[in-house]
Amino acid sequence: MIDPLSASLKIAGSGIRAQSARLKIISENIANANSTGSTPGSDPFARKTVTFENEMSRAEGTTLTRVKRVGVDPAPFRLEHNPGHPAADVNGNVKMPNVDILVETADMRDATRAYEANLQIVKQGRELMSMTLELLKVG
Repeated sequence: MIDPLSASLKIAGSGIRAQSARLKIISENIANANSTGSTPGSDPFARKTVTFENEMSRAEGTTLTRVKRVGVDPAPFRLEHNPGHPAADVNGNVKMPNVDILVETADMRDATRAYEANLQIVKQGRELMSMTLELLKVG
């Protein structure tokens, strides 16, 4: 039988790792929001997405969250008219990344809140374990 406090720490830890990976992908998207191709007509940076999955650990009796895969957003690239740009096609259009800063900011806020919630669970679990040890020392 697994200790419920240990299980909660493992579950929260998996959530922290998953949200940390999500934040990394979001920061890559924001950093490359203006990264175009280097040659005329070439594709720019494509927005990355993260997919999570729950994984049941029978030995521990817990369900952990992990990153299933990092994918590419199939949304079309924006076209921007900029004839002087090195990546401009014959019509003077440049393909721009399919990254929307507002969407990335909202995703970042959501990932940060989920990360903080899992971190709070870890803090509470450690505090409860410490209190339990103190009770056992006194008795």
